[in-house]
Order: sequence, then structure tokens, then C-alpha cells
Amino acid sequence: MYYNPVSLKNFSGLSEEELRAKLETLLERIGKIEPHILSLLPEPDRRKRLLSEFDQLLRRFPDPSSRPGLFGVPVGVKDIFRADHFETRAGSVLPPGLFSGPEAETVKRLKEAGALILGKTVTTEFAYFQPGPTRNPWNLKHTPGGSSSGSAAAVAAGFCPIALGSQTVGSTNRPAAYCGIVGFKPSFGRISLDGVIPFSPSADHVGVLAADIPSASAAAEVLFGSWQPDIPATNPAQIKILILEDSYSRQASEEALKALRATSDLLSARGITVKPVSLIDSVEDLNKIHQGMIAREFAETHREWFKEHQHLYSQISKDLFTQGEKVKDEDFESARAGRLLFRRRIDELLNSERALALLTPSAQATAPAGLGKTGSPLLNLPWTYAGVPAVTLPSGLDSEGLPLAIQLVGGFGKDEELLAGSKIIETLLGKLKG
Repeated sequence: MYYNPVSLKNFSGLSEEELRAKLETLLERIGKIEPHILSLLPEPDRRKRLLSEFDQLLRRFPDPSSRPGLFGVPVGVKDIFRADHFETRAGSVLPPGLFSGPEAETVKRLKEAGALILGKTVTTEFAYFQPGPTRNPWNLKHTPGGSSSGSAAAVAAGFCPIALGSQTVGSTNRPAAYCGIVGFKPSFGRISLDGVIPFSPSADHVGVLAADIPSASAAAEVLFGSWQPDIPATNPAQIKILILEDSYSRQASEEALKALRATSDLLSARGITVKPVSLIDSVEDLNKIHQGMIAREFAETHREWFKEHQHLYSQISKDLFTQGEKVKDEDFESARAGRLLFRRRIDELLNSERALALLTPSAQATAPAGLGKTGSPLLNLPWTYAGVPAVTLPSGLDSEGLPLAIQLVGGFGKDEELLAGSKIIETLLGKLKG
């Protein structure tokens, strides 16, 4: 058990000496625990670099009153984001020069806000299903999920309060669920993808893995091109959520559904209105449409690299490339158009019910045993396809002591409202005990 997330609030209001001591403590923890977790890409002298960059921050912002909000906060960066002075490999063994280019806009924004780049975090190959070495901090024999494996594990292990991830199917919300932390996938397009190695431009989202909702919200405020801070404060009695009971829900395990019902009952008892609804007639069709769309765009992204380096791709990525090459133009265009139609249905349902969010499990079950697979993303897929915001919140532990999680799905563009409501729900649920 290496679960020990550190909230952003633990970095607030510290003196220079206290901040330096906090960094030293985190670096000591990384030195002891990272060999077991394997969440970060190796770096010869991480401590020397980070402390040097902290000194540079002090020179850049000598006046404590003018320091930005993430001053001195270590942040993990998934290895599909380009960051100056770090190679980008996208979890692959292809030559890293193929992925070189200007630093990602998200990384720039974090640095401008005073964040320190803790390092690159492990990703599955090309953010798909071929796993890296990362293990789940709750149980080293279980997957942390993917593809943002290292980012989720690093936050859960207490290495950093925030880490960048991505999501094309379930690569932020699922590992957050497995690792017992917060995962936030924003509305499509609200965080820039500039400088991120693409998978499927029609479905790619930047994601945030965080110790808690306040940490995730602080990151979102920095990363969004625009942020609407004046969301009215809410209390439980003002919140309504809709719990899905349709073909989508039947993809979850009985244990996950039982836990969801228990969470629903708890929230209801504490003043939140919960109403059962149906939305998705055939989730199998939706899953197939999304998979075809992302496979087609994966093949388009990788076509030139694949010609020369096919032998360096894992079999599972080769299979996705082959699948993508077979997707017909008319099916691809229909899938892309379908995103907007489904998004409209979600928004209409939430608006007609005056509800904050849909409530679902965030994963089919708790983290599967073994490191050869990263688990199923199907409970995240519809919301990624529609491009609506989704938040994963820890909701308890199963009989084996592994994290359970719920997923809150909001209306398109209502990210700030969803995060504000999620903060209240997070407080009602309490925190996991590691």
C-alpha cells in the first residue's frame, strides 16, 4: 500500500524554506517508493534539476505577494506531451526524434503559473492499450489503468498533487478510479492539444489527474483558455443528479452497480435529489462507432511512422492501425457527425431535468489483477465520444480494499459548474483511507 495523495492546499501559504523542505520530502518519498510504483520515466538527477528550477522560480518571483497560484508545485506530465529538455517517446520504442517539436501549450501554462515539472509520467504505447511498467499504489499486483497510468499512480502515491493525462476513450477517468483519486476530463476543446502527440483528433482530450477537486479545479483554471469563476455556490439541496438505468449501465459489474446504489442512497440521504433515467438505447452500437472513428484517425496519424517503423509497434497497436485502414469514409463521417447529435441529447436531458450531472460508475469494476491489461474503458466511452465533461470521484473500497469510484457527467461547456458541484459531493463522500 503506497497510497498517500498530497493536495494542492498543502503547498499553499508556505515560506520559501517550507516549500523547499516540502520538495525535499517529496523527492525522498519518490526515491523510496518509485522503484515499486514505476510511474515516472527515469531521470539521472531529478533532485538537482528540480531544486535548481525552484531557485530559478525564486529569482523570477522574489516578491511572495506576486507569485502565481502554482508556485513551487510539482506536476507530472504524461509522455505524450512535449516538454522542453525532456524526450517524448509516447510510451513507444520508436526514435524520439519523430515526436520532437515545440513545447505543449499546457506545459507552458503550468510553468507560467509557477509549477515545477516533476518529470515525464509513464503512458501506454501511443496512449492505447499496450501497458507500461506502472503498478497500482493500492496493490502492486493490480493495474493502475491506462493510458495515463503513470500520472494516476504518481498522484495516488503522493509524488505530486496534479498530473497531466489525456483521454480518447477512458484514459483519465478509468485510471483515476483504479487509483482512488480525482480524474477530470473537460469538455472537448476547452484545453489546448497543441504539442500533444495525437491519437484521434476528433476524440482527444487533455485530462487532469489530481488529489482532490480543489486541486483539479486549480489546474483547470490555469489550463483553460477561458475560465468562468463566478459559478454560484451550491449546497446539496440545490443539486440534482440523474442515475442511468439502461444498456450502458448493464456494462458494469454487479459489485460496481451495488456500490453506485449505495453512493446514490448516501447522497440522497444528505439532501441531493437523485432520479433514475435512461439515455442510451444500444450502447453496443455507440461503442462500435467510437472505436471505428478513433481507429481511422489513429491510422491517419501513424501512417508515415508506420511505413518505416512497423516492426517497432506492439501487436495491439498494429491491430488498431489495420482496423483503422479499413474504416470507410462514409462510416467515419457519420461517426464524427454523431458526436454532436449525442452531445445534444445529453444536454437536452440535463437541461429538461435541471440536473447537474449524470451519475454512473467510473469503471466496470475495481482495478483488475495483473499488469498485462489496463482494464475496460467502456463506461467512459460515451462521454468522451460526446465531448462532455466528466469527473471521477473516489467513493469507497471493495472487499479487497481496492478503490471504487463514481463518475459525474455534465453538460457541454459547463465544466466550472460540474467541478463546483463535484466539490460538494466529494465533501459528502469523504476521503478514502489508505
